[in-house]
Amino acid sequence: MSGHDRTPVPGSRFRVELVDGNGRAIEVGCCEVVFPPLAAHADAQAAVAEEHLVLRRATGGDDLLHAWWSKACRGRAPQRRSVRVTLLAPDRERVVMCWRFRNARPASLHYSPLNANESALVFESLAVAFDGVEID
Repeated sequence: MSGHDRTPVPGSRFRVELVDGNGRAIEVGCCEVVFPPLAAHADAQAAVAEEHLVLRRATGGDDLLHAWWSKACRGRAPQRRSVRVTLLAPDRERVVMCWRFRNARPASLHYSPLNANESALVFESLAVAFDGVEID
């Protein structure tokens, strides 16, 4: 975003990608991203180490998040992976901001309740631990 452009941007247009060590990105298709507090100093970061990035999406036929979590549970998750969250301008073309969470790994997986009395979507939420973040 240009330093001169101060127009507020809605948080509804964004893209979430898992990026492997070779730079290959796979779009996740999240409907919500919950950012953790980001500390300003390395020693302060240790105090919020329990905070995680949360990726939330409607459950469907794609098992990308579940498979990543499952591999991590068995100690077989990829070593180098990052999560890239890109905020887009209203035109959905221009990048406003980009967060890169380095050395990302699944911490926990959660599903919304199942209720036979409602027709609500089932959501999966993946809490992601990470070693650092870069913001552009």
